[in-house]
Amino acid sequence: MPACRPPKPALRRVLHTARSGVRAALIALCVSLLSGCGAAPLPPEFGRIDGLQIEDTRAGEGAPAQTGERLRVHYRGFVYDQRAEGGRGPKFDESYARGEPFEFVLGAGQVIRGWDQGFEGLKVGGARILRMGPEFGYGERGAGSVIPPGASLLFEVELIATSDG
Repeated sequence: MPACRPPKPALRRVLHTARSGVRAALIALCVSLLSGCGAAPLPPEFGRIDGLQIEDTRAGEGAPAQTGERLRVHYRGFVYDQRAEGGRGPKFDESYARGEPFEFVLGAGQVIRGWDQGFEGLKVGGARILRMGPEFGYGERGAGSVIPPGASLLFEVELIATSDG
C-alpha cells in the first residue's frame, strides 16, 4: 500500500484557486482518498462474529471470578478467521511467550469489553475460549497494525489466580 503523502504543489494550487463549490468538492474527494491510509479492513472470508461466545475448555476450582477482583491470567489472542483451524487466524499477542501472566481488575474497564464479560464466573485453573465481535474487542478502529478495523477476535484464556481488587 503506498504511503500517505501530503498533496503535491499542483493540487494545492488547484485547491487554492478553485471557486468555493468546486473547492469543497475537491477537498471532500481528497479527504476520502486519504482516509484509506490506515490499516486495511479484513477481507470478508475472515468472517465476523456477533456478540460474545464463551466456551469452557477446562473447569477450574473454588469460587467463580467476580467483578472487583484482581485476576491473573494467561492468554493467546488471534484475529478470528473462519477458514483457519478452530477460527485461529493470525496470532497478535500472548502472555505465555513473555512468561508473565497479565493482571487486571474484572469489571473496571481496564480491558476490552469481551474480557470484562468473558472472565466473569471462571474459576482458578479454568480455561475458556472467548470469541467476540468487534463491539467486544477493538471495534471499527482496530488496534495499531496488528488488529485490523472491524476484526472479530478469538482468545484462549486461563485464570491463574484471583485476589480482592
